[in-house]
Amino acid sequence: MSNVPNTLNDKAWEKLFDKYNILEHIDKKGLYTITAKQINEFREARLMTKFDHRSNLPFLFTANNLSILPVTRGSYIIGNFEAYHDFETPAADICKVKMPDFIYSIDYDNITSEATAINVAYLSGILADFIGDEKLLPTVNGRMSSEQFDFNIYNKKTRSLFNVCVANSQIEIDGGYEGLETLTLIEAKNSLSNDFLVRQLYYPFRLWQYKINKRIKTIYLIYTNGIFSLYEYDFLEPYNYNSLKLVKQKNYTLEQENIQFDELIALFDRIQVTEEPDGIPFPQADNFNRVINICELLYENEYLTRDEITSNYDFDIRQTNYYTDACRYLGLLYKERDSVDGVRYLLTDKGKAIFKLNIKNRNLSFAKCILEKRAFNEAFKRYLQESQLPRKRDIVKIMEASGLFNIKSEETYKRRASTVISWINWILNLAK
Repeated sequence: MSNVPNTLNDKAWEKLFDKYNILEHIDKKGLYTITAKQINEFREARLMTKFDHRSNLPFLFTANNLSILPVTRGSYIIGNFEAYHDFETPAADICKVKMPDFIYSIDYDNITSEATAINVAYLSGILADFIGDEKLLPTVNGRMSSEQFDFNIYNKKTRSLFNVCVANSQIEIDGGYEGLETLTLIEAKNSLSNDFLVRQLYYPFRLWQYKINKRIKTIYLIYTNGIFSLYEYDFLEPYNYNSLKLVKQKNYTLEQENIQFDELIALFDRIQVTEEPDGIPFPQADNFNRVINICELLYENEYLTRDEITSNYDFDIRQTNYYTDACRYLGLLYKERDSVDGVRYLLTDKGKAIFKLNIKNRNLSFAKCILEKRAFNEAFKRYLQESQLPRKRDIVKIMEASGLFNIKSEETYKRRASTVISWINWILNLAK
């Protein structure tokens, strides 16, 4: 193979593809069926088959337009299947809700798991409002057998539908809520992403479709930094894996004190600009919510390795490097080398302290981290003076005068200037 593998999964899958001539089998028969026993020869199957987003797929899958799906408890099929769906652009509005005032056992300023996010969404009335049923009660969740069904899935190579049979594959439902007329099945994540694996909604949908005489609703819930984003999908053709259509999308947050623009100005006036961190590149990570999300994920784990971030979240290896470097630049995490795990990342004391704050003060602290850096500080000052962000070429001039580490070309300055614009906009949007 000409590709140089990046992760442990890449290396193990390269050996499997070589040993079993997987590409040749797919060319001839349209798919290759592989067992967990075969996969375990090189690496544990559960680590080798969990690809919740396209970016998680090993290089050989991406290069050959392949996906993998479970079909029994111990076997999988690999083929040119369209297994993922891109998230639609979320709504801009955010609805505010209240937690019941007698609930003390949940710290809803620090929701660190998908299970807690679902509980808060239920207790606060988010689920009842989104689903449109005030009589919801929790009923099914956890791991269970898919039982038997077949379906059609789009084959990207032949541009036709391919029939797949599933028999007692293991599925997991994060939350199931039954109302008077519906059963709602929820897949929850506490990490941001651009797409998702349709199987996480489709297999539970097919399992429960004929078990009860109620309409089955499928919802994808994302929680990060105080925002609950819910997407309801409907499978227009139950036997067609790719027939899902967005029914509605809505965002919620728990009611809290708003950040006022005057507070941002007061914060800016108190800030002392710090020196550029030695040896850490200036950020190229436009989505600041993803910077926060990496810190959230590290707050609930002692550490994460580079492979774990790349394999489990919606990053490729390059994005992992960009976003972890952005966190390091702000002093929120550090990296170390371990003889067993290789490169791994940990929150700094500064990062841990920020997550002990409520959402409002947490976001103000993140804004402070940004504005302590000279290029961002000067760009924000220019906004206050002119009531608009400086143009990219003016930001490049600000960056050139800020003593940034190891930026040598005009093109690199322009790319990094996009991050300055994005992060300043994130700060300004805190007061909207």
